[in-house]
Amino acid sequence: MKLLLHPARVVALVFLAAIMAGTVILMQPVSQAEGLATPWLTAFFTSVSAVCVTGLVVVDTGTYWSTFGQAVILVLFQLGGFGIMTVATLLGLMVNRSFRLRSKMVAQLESRSLGLGDIASVAKLVLVVTFALELITTLWLASRLHWAYDLQWSDAAWSGLFHAVSAFNNAGFSLYPDSLMRFSSDAWILSPIMAAIIIGGIGFPVLHDLRNRFNHPQRWSLHTKLTLSGTAILLLGGWATLLLFEWSNPGTLGPMAVTDKILSASFASVSARTAGFNAIDIGALTRESWAVHYFLMFVGGGSAGTAGGVKVGTVAILALLVIAEIRGHTDTEAFGRRVGAQAQRQAITVLVLGSVMIVLATLFILRDTNIPTDQVIFEVISAFGTVGLSTGITAELPTSSQLVLTVLMYVGRVGTITLAVSLAMGERRMPYRYPEEQPIVG
Repeated sequence: MKLLLHPARVVALVFLAAIMAGTVILMQPVSQAEGLATPWLTAFFTSVSAVCVTGLVVVDTGTYWSTFGQAVILVLFQLGGFGIMTVATLLGLMVNRSFRLRSKMVAQLESRSLGLGDIASVAKLVLVVTFALELITTLWLASRLHWAYDLQWSDAAWSGLFHAVSAFNNAGFSLYPDSLMRFSSDAWILSPIMAAIIIGGIGFPVLHDLRNRFNHPQRWSLHTKLTLSGTAILLLGGWATLLLFEWSNPGTLGPMAVTDKILSASFASVSARTAGFNAIDIGALTRESWAVHYFLMFVGGGSAGTAGGVKVGTVAILALLVIAEIRGHTDTEAFGRRVGAQAQRQAITVLVLGSVMIVLATLFILRDTNIPTDQVIFEVISAFGTVGLSTGITAELPTSSQLVLTVLMYVGRVGTITLAVSLAMGERRMPYRYPEEQPIVG
């Protein structure tokens, strides 16, 4: 029982319970548009994708599911996104609680991390930001859909709400069969969705830090600085490379006006960081752009937010470690702070385990299908990073491959966080140390 009550295991079990409940409800005839019982695999895959806020689908969300079924999916990805960022933030604070008082005070002094007294403040921030941003985005989208696209207020409100909640939770579910391609030139639709994606995916520890010290960036925690700088680099880099590779592609940006190219490339760069919406045809992208997506989807967003991936901070720590080694520095440093050895070990572990999962899943699906390797890799990374973008092969995959994707979505959503927390809470000093020896590297 004590093993099951370990916080990391509680997170995994709660998500699994939500998936099972969602599967049972979606299998009921009331959830299907034609009033028929939904096959278990379709319901299970959709429930996993919703709870893990991925967005990969095997049926069209807008036509296959009834309004009730769509509402169930909305609740599932709201719980999945809201629940994981709440739990992740509070578990991070629980890790601090396990420190000795002196060590905790030193850590807080050096990193200005969240303290135990901030638990209520963080919980309130999560609630306020989530529902306020979702409400504002809903009203914005509903108004635009009604006045510019002649939708009835009821339809515009439902579409606005569904896409607002989906965007903030980085879920990627859309009521339209082409996702958001019909709005590829409409900045009034894409801009608020991009804002919701970024704010939801940047992580609540960062938002908490910005709220308390917005006018004093020199006092921001190292985590906040790494996350913000890493996010800016990824967004700008993704935007520039996608513009470069797709500028003349007749299947994507080629026929568009210059301003529309800039808008669509911006949206693609933001969405690739685990949101899963697409305003251009993903299947028509060049292979170079697919490769850019591999990296963006694998990295994902900020820790303790709605985004997936191995997280910006993880990759930033690894990059700093490499730079320090190249320069011959014994310490890994950034912004006048030293990155702890424990964080470095966790970053390497998360990256290695994530890479192993992707390789194994890719090999399995390649053996199970005749689909080209680059498309399989795209699908696998999209599932592990809880992105939801697809080249269009999800529904074509055999049952065994679809089940592999569900495992990837689940592990990608709860695995990296539970792993990091388990490592932090399980750390202990050994009463002895072996003699040191330096194996040859490289």
